[in-house]
Amino acid sequence: MKAFFFSGGLFLMLLFTAKTFAQTRPDALLEYRNRNYESAVSICKNEIAEYRNNLDAHVVICWSLISLGRYEEALNYARLGWDISRYDQRIVEILGEISYYQGRNADGLQYFQEYINLAPEGGRIDMVYYFIGEIYIRLGRFRHADIALSTAVHYMPGNAAWWTRLAYARENAGELQEAVYAYEQALALNAQYSDARRGLDRTRAAMAIR
Repeated sequence: MKAFFFSGGLFLMLLFTAKTFAQTRPDALLEYRNRNYESAVSICKNEIAEYRNNLDAHVVICWSLISLGRYEEALNYARLGWDISRYDQRIVEILGEISYYQGRNADGLQYFQEYINLAPEGGRIDMVYYFIGEIYIRLGRFRHADIALSTAVHYMPGNAAWWTRLAYARENAGELQEAVYAYEQALALNAQYSDARRGLDRTRAAMAIR
């Protein structure tokens, strides 16, 4: 009977210790969401040192490094994540995002298209279509940009900046009436958004000349 109570007490002590450790262990994702990116990077590096195949840690460290503008370092961890799980949608999107920021447009489009194939309703699908639209604007393919950015604002209709970029793509594609509509949508969301105001004035002036 004494042995039973000792074992039970030992079990409870170990359980309490484990719960306390779990509660006090740093949370990299929480740090990332709170925009404490350096802290998130530090936590993830420790987690990867403990277990090199920790895919979640590779994902969060990449998100954090991208937010810090450290794209080459993010690329190194993304490639390691790719080796762990070739078809993880988060890693695929991260590789597309890094490609976008590094100006590798063709690679970015390839990764973003793969993300769409893997996760057509994924958690980053709005951002993916936005980045695709921006790449097409860079390439001067404004009608393609229109399609991508129209999809982006479908998923996130409250983003004034995205409506403005959609309007800009339409303006450059010669779709002036549709551009006016998109600029007006942006200004309805943020009446002080100067890029949208200038774009609207510019587009209306171009329509008056026609």
